[in-house]
Amino acid sequence: MNENTVASSKLLVELLSGDGLNEMIAILIVIAIAIISGRLAKAGLVRIGSDVTVRPWTGRLIETAVILTPYLVAALLIGLAENTARQFGMAYNVLVLTSQLVVALGVVRIAVYCLRLLLGDTSLVARWEARITLVLWLGLGFELLGWFNWLEETLDAIDLLPGKSVFSLWALLKGLIVITAFVVITSVIARAIERRVMLLETLAPSTRVGISKFTYFLLISLGILLGINAAGVDLTALTVLTGAIVFGLGFGIRDITANFVSGFVLLMDKSIKPGDVISFTQHTGTTSENFGWVQELRGRYVVVRDRDGVESLVPNQNLIINSVINWSYSDQRVRLRLPVMISYDDDPELALELLIKATSDHPRILRDPGPVSRLMSFENYGMKLEARFWIRDPMNGVNNVRSDVNRKIWQLFKEHGIKIPVAQQEVRVLEPGAIIARPASQPNDADPRG
Repeated sequence: MNENTVASSKLLVELLSGDGLNEMIAILIVIAIAIISGRLAKAGLVRIGSDVTVRPWTGRLIETAVILTPYLVAALLIGLAENTARQFGMAYNVLVLTSQLVVALGVVRIAVYCLRLLLGDTSLVARWEARITLVLWLGLGFELLGWFNWLEETLDAIDLLPGKSVFSLWALLKGLIVITAFVVITSVIARAIERRVMLLETLAPSTRVGISKFTYFLLISLGILLGINAAGVDLTALTVLTGAIVFGLGFGIRDITANFVSGFVLLMDKSIKPGDVISFTQHTGTTSENFGWVQELRGRYVVVRDRDGVESLVPNQNLIINSVINWSYSDQRVRLRLPVMISYDDDPELALELLIKATSDHPRILRDPGPVSRLMSFENYGMKLEARFWIRDPMNGVNNVRSDVNRKIWQLFKEHGIKIPVAQQEVRVLEPGAIIARPASQPNDADPRG
């Protein structure tokens, strides 16, 4: 037997003795008191936080105190029980081990909580906080009990890939743990860099997003490679698995890969950036079809919000291979055109002046360049005029300006007696039995011999 086995045997003998029973009763009482104290502390601290103006860091301190309270109370009570057992000459090894386990659980709990704060409340750590705490604590518990070496030897004896290369279950678990640790560390570093970069007002929004996304993916990839290297995993033993992954990347998720690459292209060339006004249409002009604002650039898609508050997730590849109108690419000024028809009985010069007047008082229409009116063509049922004017804020809406100017045009035309004609068609109805007479043919025409 090794030292760990002997220590475990002594601990088991002590648990089965009368002193061990007293220790277990004391431990159960301590656990109950710790749970009650944790609930009381939570209720009291939450009440204190609701009575005062809680700043973000104050709320975190209150939450940390709530988390630590049951572990501190348990460690203190178990320490008192251990000293009492020493004074009365009773066994106390179980109490010592329990005290170590409680301290280890408290340390792991706080460490996972701090990791959640660093990665954010939407991270995987936040969703699996309790599970991660339990797994890490069980690992430390096995080490404190002396069972870790036995567990390692047992798992190392299970070979997953029989052959020349040895790849045991222990190597797989160790590799996953080490890789996860490296990924978590690089994620924390990447999030910190992203927060700092997004605060740099001197950089364009697209540049900030591009730097943060590129840094995040680069550090995650580097963490995976370093984790595999640190785990000592023989990559030649994973040739089949690596080939399957490459095959899947080539055929199964090529569209996803294309969207990721397209996202980096959009960030680098600055063709689409947060705050831009874009429309997905093949025609230029003032149509509002597929019109919206770029809210966010993600790794796989772009979030576009329209005037109705609907957010569309547009794959990055669509913005690369299809034509997109960027209304604010280099200059946010946009020219709007409003066509209108007038009757041939009306004066076109007066109508052109009224079009200028209809656009002159609107607060969003620019004075430089100023609005103009044009006589475009003579149609079948009227003369086609057009009012042209510029605005500098298309993100505040385009159709609302069109509506305001159209209403003003209608009002001015009514006041000056200018009519807006509509297309008309004339239909003739013949009398029943009417015969259209044909002219009599000439003799020379009827006789081919002429």
